[in-house]
Amino acid sequence: MSLDSITSSVDEAVSGFFEPIAKWLGEVVFYSVPVGGTDLPLIVAWLVVAGLVFSGWFGLVQIRKFRLAVNVVRGKYDEKGSTGEVNHFQALTAAVSGTVGLGNIAGVAVAVSIGGPGATFWMILCGLLGMATKFVEVTLGVKYREVHADGTVSGGPMHYLPKGLAERFGARGKTLGKVLGLLASVMILFFGLFGGNLFQVNQSYAQLVSVTGGEGGMIGSSSGALFFGILIAAIVGIVLLGGIRSIASVTSKLVPAMAGIYIAACLVVILVHVAEVPAALSSIIEGAFNPAGVAGGVLGALIIGFKRAAFSNEAGLGSAPIAHSAVKTEHPASEGLVALLEPFIDTVVICTMTALTIVIANPASYVKLREGGESIGGVTITSDAFGTVLPWFPYILTIAVMLFAISTVLTWGYYCMKAWTHLFGRSKGSELTFKVMYTLFAVAGSLLTLQTLIDMADAVLFMLAVINIIGLYLLAPVVKRELNNFLDFVRRRDAGEHTDAHEDDDQEPVKTTV
Repeated sequence: MSLDSITSSVDEAVSGFFEPIAKWLGEVVFYSVPVGGTDLPLIVAWLVVAGLVFSGWFGLVQIRKFRLAVNVVRGKYDEKGSTGEVNHFQALTAAVSGTVGLGNIAGVAVAVSIGGPGATFWMILCGLLGMATKFVEVTLGVKYREVHADGTVSGGPMHYLPKGLAERFGARGKTLGKVLGLLASVMILFFGLFGGNLFQVNQSYAQLVSVTGGEGGMIGSSSGALFFGILIAAIVGIVLLGGIRSIASVTSKLVPAMAGIYIAACLVVILVHVAEVPAALSSIIEGAFNPAGVAGGVLGALIIGFKRAAFSNEAGLGSAPIAHSAVKTEHPASEGLVALLEPFIDTVVICTMTALTIVIANPASYVKLREGGESIGGVTITSDAFGTVLPWFPYILTIAVMLFAISTVLTWGYYCMKAWTHLFGRSKGSELTFKVMYTLFAVAGSLLTLQTLIDMADAVLFMLAVINIIGLYLLAPVVKRELNNFLDFVRRRDAGEHTDAHEDDDQEPVKTTV
């Protein structure tokens, strides 16, 4: 039996079993209500409302403290001897590597194709709101992290939900928190294996095949797919063995490189079409409030823009705090401020650059889809936009996709391992079992599609948002206190006071040594 027939049989069998489950779960999680002639997914509204609430609660912290956040990343307020494994910049790049990916390339193309140029405006607004949500969840992630005897750190919703709720609401909060923490671990693990691993490898392989002669090319065969899967798995396995320090070391180089390559290519297209920039910006503003050919009009453009932004930056989903929790700091809000830069980089900068490039270049595939033609893949539209200036760009796009995919697989490998050890313990045997399993999933990613499981993983991840944001609302007063503590520390540091780690008696992050 050939490798092709084996993989096809597995694909069909797994999809056939899980398809009814995935369909039902998707209908529940992404349930939509008709609003103004279009459909509004309630989960998107849930994420956007959270951004609005936290933006108001913390006085537009994402704007007022943006400069402070940049200074924290630069190391201006580092403390010698702080608990943690990585610095602020490494923690940020590790988390960004989990969100910056194919959604920034393909998802944005879908947004401006269906919602028109105006969807870009709403996408930016949603990204700005998501900055406040990210600040809240990451502050809690560092506040309630666990520092183990070997110096490694564990954090995320499976830690701050049980600990935080127990601290605020006693025995009842403790019981509720344990249940929510368990559910959070399961959801993160499931999505990471299929959405954060298998899907990323599958899509990067597909892009590589497309630029190397297709299925009849040098890597289009089953043996080529197997070789690619093993190569990616080897890279992932080696880096995973080093833990967050190794992952952060790789992503701190990989993320700036991949973002730099992609943004530089966007700028080339924009500069070549510089005469069209004013018209493009005008169409984005006008399209936001007076869109033509968009179902639901203004509300339709708004929903599409919000949906793509919410799916892209993951603010409120509880995933990013896992990476940020490993930071070296004694002030949880310091990393919360660093984290609010994440949606800015992911959505406000990279997604906007993609949208502007497509609108300005106006490739034939984009025009065709806007005129009601057949749907064309998002990556194809983005690639065609670059192709108007750079005919060889598909090869650069392939490199970018590969970097995006590898960094995402690495970061979600770390997220999954923390969820796995929360469920099954931190023994060496347990961790090795997970790493072997995760590596095998990377190999399978180039051989299988399992789209049904990936769809189900998406639904599971957004179920986590419901649980996580309830906890964020209940624990927001804790975040307010942590922010005030850090701002007081900043004032003292700026005044020239000597402030070493562990010196601030008012700031005592809850840590458990196990």
